[in-house]
Amino acid sequence: MIDGTNVGMYIHYVYTETNMTAPRKSRTFKSGNSVALRLPKSLGIEAGVEMTVREEKGRFIVEPVGAEPRKIDLTGIYGSIPGLKLLTSEDREFEERELDWEGKLLKRD
Repeated sequence: MIDGTNVGMYIHYVYTETNMTAPRKSRTFKSGNSVALRLPKSLGIEAGVEMTVREEKGRFIVEPVGAEPRKIDLTGIYGSIPGLKLLTSEDREFEERELDWEGKLLKRD
């Protein structure tokens, strides 16, 4: 049974931990005046790929340069759902409104 406090951990595990590959160990080494990290061939990274490295909360994130976020391709289901149509630029516009952060506009009995 999952209570309210563990739901976030469960969702994190289901959507991230189960899809990740097993960790691989590597050791840093000196290369000229820099410290380098050799990546295992099994990761599928080709030699010469330019990468960016950043630190987040004490962890190093290594990503290929120019990696754009993936988009969901809906062309395969377009037209298969009755009433599904592409949004026009007019449909994407919305009216600005002030948000009721204090709840003053809520109807109370």
